[in-house]
Amino acid sequence: MQDDDEEAGSNFPPFRQRAPWFGGDLQTLRNIICGGPPDLSGGERRLLQVSAGDRLAARLDRPAGVAAARPLVVLAHGLAGSETSNYVVQSARHLVAEGWPVLRLNLRGAGPSRATSAGHYHAGRTADLSQALRGLPDDLTRRGIVLLGHSLGGNLVLKFMGEGGHGLPVLAAISVSAPIDLAATAARMMAPRNVFYQRYVLAAMKRDALAPGAVLSADERIAIVSARSVFEFDDCFIAPRFGFKDALDYYESNSARRFLAAIERPVLILHALDDPWIPAGCYTAVDWPRLPMIEALLSPHGGHLGFHSRGGRVPWHDRVAASWLERRLTF
Repeated sequence: MQDDDEEAGSNFPPFRQRAPWFGGDLQTLRNIICGGPPDLSGGERRLLQVSAGDRLAARLDRPAGVAAARPLVVLAHGLAGSETSNYVVQSARHLVAEGWPVLRLNLRGAGPSRATSAGHYHAGRTADLSQALRGLPDDLTRRGIVLLGHSLGGNLVLKFMGEGGHGLPVLAAISVSAPIDLAATAARMMAPRNVFYQRYVLAAMKRDALAPGAVLSADERIAIVSARSVFEFDDCFIAPRFGFKDALDYYESNSARRFLAAIERPVLILHALDDPWIPAGCYTAVDWPRLPMIEALLSPHGGHLGFHSRGGRVPWHDRVAASWLERRLTF
């Protein structure tokens, strides 16, 4: 197997695949096959108001025996995820171990937020993110905020940053395996080689949308149950619910690639070019040198939210993220 992966211009150790997880598919499936680490013990439940009567549930974990002298890292999960998703738990564990306070935000209608908020999240619903961050107490935000988004959460975070940060003390952001071109990602998910992935993801999306407590019309329930693809789910449920003409309008309006040039604060983008869910062209087509606030590390390998590397069980993207924060932010 190839052993000399190099990210052009990177100041970080290159990603090297760990046996037996060779190739984008096995890197991606490792999280499903093997699961993740145990969650941190303790943690504080926070409920953050986003609209009248609606609050997003979040979990706060603080480093043991360490004064809160660092910015708060806010994690945004991916599609059909929550604070307990394997990749979210792994990132939280590593960052807390490195001395960072971490808030895991459950998007509207996801996980514990389902009981405290009506409606559903989508790939570009940054108003909820903005309002939730505004609801944080000063003792958590006085040293600033860092956003870290996984997959769909990464697209959300990048769009938020491209919108100017909404006047909030967001110092920097990181995205991992973000579908920055939603239309291209939906098309790739429907490709014949991704039949297994699409069934898995679509089933999770339907479970999320139909879970007890979801507020849906009869027509919306029919649209969700009847969807035969990710595109149909977005076209018949997400788009009309949020006032978009159709799925393509929803994708074009919310794809992070449209917002990258407007980013004015430091951003780290981590992505694997063998990600089976997101076409490499979404990233290789971007003229990264023309985006001075963005550092893009495009690894030849790593899969989707994989990056299971040699030298330890902590995924490469988590180690790089923590190292980048240490270099970019001063305390």
